[in-house]
Amino acid sequence: MEKDNNLQTKIVETYAEDMARVIEDDREGLIKKIIHEAEEREINKKNFSPESRQNKIYMFISTFFVFAALATFLFFLLKRDLRTVPIDPEFTPIISGDKNSFLETGELGKAEIVKNLILKAKKSAVNPGGLEGIYLARGGSIVGLREFIALLEANLVLPEVAFVSDHFMMGSTNQAGVKTGENFFLLLKVRSFSDIFESLRSWENKILFNLHDLFGIEISSETNYLFTKDFENGFVDNKNARILYDKEGEEVLMYVFADDTSVIIASDSKVAREIILRLSGSKLKK
Repeated sequence: MEKDNNLQTKIVETYAEDMARVIEDDREGLIKKIIHEAEEREINKKNFSPESRQNKIYMFISTFFVFAALATFLFFLLKRDLRTVPIDPEFTPIISGDKNSFLETGELGKAEIVKNLILKAKKSAVNPGGLEGIYLARGGSIVGLREFIALLEANLVLPEVAFVSDHFMMGSTNQAGVKTGENFFLLLKVRSFSDIFESLRSWENKILFNLHDLFGIEISSETNYLFTKDFENGFVDNKNARILYDKEGEEVLMYVFADDTSVIIASDSKVAREIILRLSGSKLKK
């Protein structure tokens, strides 16, 4: 009996010691685990901290690429804007010509613009019977009729665009018998000639003053009377016209109603006839 009790006591003590050892081992393992996790958190905290050297390098590289991408985008955006300088590819001349020239006006004033137009008309290199269209451009866009009138500081008052188009043409021809400097012309497009007739009639007392340079008409004591002389009814190639003649009956300036929608301003009927011929040719092609 006593042996049995001693055996049971020993078993209990052994079991208690084993349990204590297990608990102690578990406690040490748990503590080690907690310490290990804390160390890992500290390492991660350092790694993700903006103050860490590695992250500073990553942030610098990322910032560099962001600014590089932004600079590239702005470069192509500005480069695309600079390409708007060329003339609109949809531009179509009113009549066919042997050559088309474009003069950039920039910030030029009336005198410089007129001078450039005169020089271009005089130096036109088209063959005999040929025609060169001359257009003013500003910032890559063709200068319209109303802007052109404003640049010339002319006194022509036009109705709205629905009646008189802003799309017009000017140029020079190489016609036999026409003096150099008198081969210039203007071609206007209208809804019908009645839409511009009154505007042109009202302009007659100022038209020579506004356009004399372009058409090679000099102001002198011998020509002063022309600025107060009346235009007369006439015909050019069977087309109604209003013509200013000098004392000898020579043509000085005219505007011709070439068809229902076209008005020609010229100083010589030979030039006007060439424009009428080309207008007819354009209609046949259509």
